[in-house]
Amino acid sequence: MEKALHEYINEYKLQLQKGDIKYAYQALMKFMITLKNDLHNTYPQFKLSSTIHQGYMDITYFTLTNEFLRNKQLKTIILFNHDTFSFEMWLAAQNKKVQKKYWEVLKNSNWNTYTIPAAIDRRFSITESILSQHPDFSNLPALKKQIETKIILFINEVTTFFA
Repeated sequence: MEKALHEYINEYKLQLQKGDIKYAYQALMKFMITLKNDLHNTYPQFKLSSTIHQGYMDITYFTLTNEFLRNKQLKTIILFNHDTFSFEMWLAAQNKKVQKKYWEVLKNSNWNTYTIPAAIDRRFSITESILSQHPDFSNLPALKKQIETKIILFINEVTTFFA
């Protein structure tokens, strides 16, 4: 049986009062901001969203695109998935019509480089990549470098495929 809302709120309050969740969440948001800013400074050819979307503790993300993707009405989403506790990258579209078009192209191809969702009815992604499945938060520079390297690889492979 599911708990009443006030029971969830009371537990949430208790956990926040302990301080660990609040500190961890703040550190995670700071890491995402640093990652976004470093990508912006290192790769001026990329256009990044101006904000980090914090979500509902399900996903936290920002978008990144370049001229090629933008001309195809595509973008990438760099996200932290709170449920799987992993960093991911999704290829997404400006709208559902464009999403369906590119998803069908990938689905009907020999593309097996990244995960293609079985259906897109309730999804935003056309294809997905794990940037870090078990992030090591004890070495943030190495984690950032790992994520950055996989972002560049993903964009290059997607660009090559759709060129």
